[in-house]
Amino acid sequence: MLMYQEELIVETEGRGSYELTDRVNNVVAGMDIVTGLCHLFIKHTSASLMICENADPAVRIDLETFMANLVPDGDKRFVHTDEGPDDMPAHVRSVLTQTDLSIPIMSNKLVLGAWQGVYLWEHRLGRNKRKVLLTIQS
Repeated sequence: MLMYQEELIVETEGRGSYELTDRVNNVVAGMDIVTGLCHLFIKHTSASLMICENADPAVRIDLETFMANLVPDGDKRFVHTDEGPDDMPAHVRSVLTQTDLSIPIMSNKLVLGAWQGVYLWEHRLGRNKRKVLLTIQS
């Protein structure tokens, strides 16, 4: 059984989605794996991971619009505002979404649908350096 781990650093420019598909596929391609599993885990409480449509960027814009309505910045109900009005909303967004993904590997490639991509979803307004732990099993 093959096990491999690598930490990916993703520098974000603020709230939004950042595609990781090619970066992850490049790691997988170098492993010579016929059948396996790729696990991704984000080591933060104010960002998340998602598999989302990668053909039309409007999908990710609409997701952001939906989330902004669901969990608005500066919501007066929140007590935790140590780092500003987007602090607690970013934590709620993270809890409502996903902090990890498991994706099958077949023939040295992630098994994704035709319109699927892997994304880091930044929930904070400012720039951040995010860490995503990638684990491959074969």
